[in-house]
Amino acid sequence: MRSGLYECRVMHHRVTPRAHRFWYRIFLCAFDLDEIDQLAAQIPFFSRNGRNLYAFRDRDHLTLPGLEREGVKANVVAWLATQGVNFPDDGRIVLVTLPRILGYVFNPVSFYFCSSREGTPLCAIAEVGNTFGELKPYLVRKHSGEAAFRERLPKHFYVSPFLELGLSFDFRLSVPGTRLAIRIDDWDGDTRVLRTSLTGRRSGFSTARLAWFTVKYPFLTLRVIALIHLHAAALWIKRIPWYRKAQRADLQRDVYRPHTSIRKHPV
Repeated sequence: MRSGLYECRVMHHRVTPRAHRFWYRIFLCAFDLDEIDQLAAQIPFFSRNGRNLYAFRDRDHLTLPGLEREGVKANVVAWLATQGVNFPDDGRIVLVTLPRILGYVFNPVSFYFCSSREGTPLCAIAEVGNTFGELKPYLVRKHSGEAAFRERLPKHFYVSPFLELGLSFDFRLSVPGTRLAIRIDDWDGDTRVLRTSLTGRRSGFSTARLAWFTVKYPFLTLRVIALIHLHAAALWIKRIPWYRKAQRADLQRDVYRPHTSIRKHPV
């Protein structure tokens, strides 16, 4: 089975205008999108598109008009085609993400790693989410001479009220194996504003391992959203500049599930 679990360390380090650094531990699921139904049949407290302790719901991820019922893989392949990527019919996609836990999910970012059937890396997608329920996918390619998928792209997405919309994301996504190594930095021109890293070690996707992570990381998705608000309060106390979501609607582009604050603008 190609699916697995990663026990991870997440680190955020704001560099400017004032330093703020923290880290925490989580676990993530690495779903081979062709194996989700098999996992649901094998693990009694995991379901696909149903209610359970853990659940994978296709609608929690990228959906395109007319493909809402076709599943995540069909939507991802269709989106790749809009980006000029001809994904092979027998290709593999592994999605690294948080599952829905007790009916609740929040994913600051999920990662799709796309490869040929033989395992040759083709491209990756960073699917960034925010607390308004919006999603934005970023295509991250692997360039000659690079060991990882690497792109620096305009953000054009409202992620945090303490980060302006004119920043760029610098993605460095290594192909997941026994270890997971991901880095995303925010840049304002030539100035690095924020460093973020996600590192982890892989284990098998089994009933026993998932049960152990349930005990070790209780109410994980609620903890993630709580930490986001806790550290937002810390940034406010440090007087970090704050930006309203509707302030630059014109810089919020190619957004899926757009919030009412930007729907009157092209997205």
